[in-house]
Amino acid sequence: MANLKEIRNRITSVSSTMQITSAMKMVSAAKLKKAQDAITAMRPYSDKLTELLQNLSASMEGDSGSRFAEERSVEKVLVVAISSNRGLAGAFNSNIVKEAKNIAENAYAGKEVHFLTLGKKANDILKKTHTVIYNDSAIFDDLTFENVEAVAERVMDLFVEGTYDKVELLYNSFKNAATQIVTREQFLPIVPLKEQFEDVTPANISDYIFEPSKEEIVKQLIPKALKTQFFKGIRDSVASEHGARMTAMHKATDNATDLRNQLKLTYNKARQAAITNEILEIVGGAEALNN
Repeated sequence: MANLKEIRNRITSVSSTMQITSAMKMVSAAKLKKAQDAITAMRPYSDKLTELLQNLSASMEGDSGSRFAEERSVEKVLVVAISSNRGLAGAFNSNIVKEAKNIAENAYAGKEVHFLTLGKKANDILKKTHTVIYNDSAIFDDLTFENVEAVAERVMDLFVEGTYDKVELLYNSFKNAATQIVTREQFLPIVPLKEQFEDVTPANISDYIFEPSKEEIVKQLIPKALKTQFFKGIRDSVASEHGARMTAMHKATDNATDLRNQLKLTYNKARQAAITNEILEIVGGAEALNN
């Protein structure tokens, strides 16, 4: 009977775990809907603003206003790694850490690579082996454009001051609840449109009428576009996190259900065997008395 008691305890434990994972799945599903709506609504604006920024940058060559497009010999690189504060999200955080290490050790081998982390998970791992200049885990507690703007300005200042020659964003881009794509995106210097598409020439780059002037727009539009790009990366990561956690908890619930069913079957077999043994003992005792 001790064996039966042990199996009963395991069934109770697995059932409790299944309730927790099921509740976490439902919470993540609710949060995912909100985060997915936010990033879906933001992407068209961000993409169009980025396109306008690239066109403007391409037409500002040699202008002193394009300080965010200044190309320098790459010696020091800053990677902004966006993860999360909590685990239980499958490979969401580990993929970011793995790609961050790959960037530092392979993509920029021989260069000085530092990290700025957003999220506790990436910071906890990367700080053990690499230089993390700053970490902001509290940004996800109140994710607003104003809070993100402060971090974006800090990164932009580091580039303008010459502390770093290149800045890259590393985050999980949201595709759907089951698929998150690890995305590596150049943040600074700005990539002109003609560098992205070789067949683009000044003649077929979209023409814009600038009001009040190109210089004035550079001062306002480029910083705003960069902050929006930064904010979009974080929004993408948040939606990906909830999608990854919902998927992970769904799989965990299914596995717990399968394990509970197996344990119940094992319990019933053991209980049936115990009852059969008791019946055999009773029959054997009765036969002994009759003899």
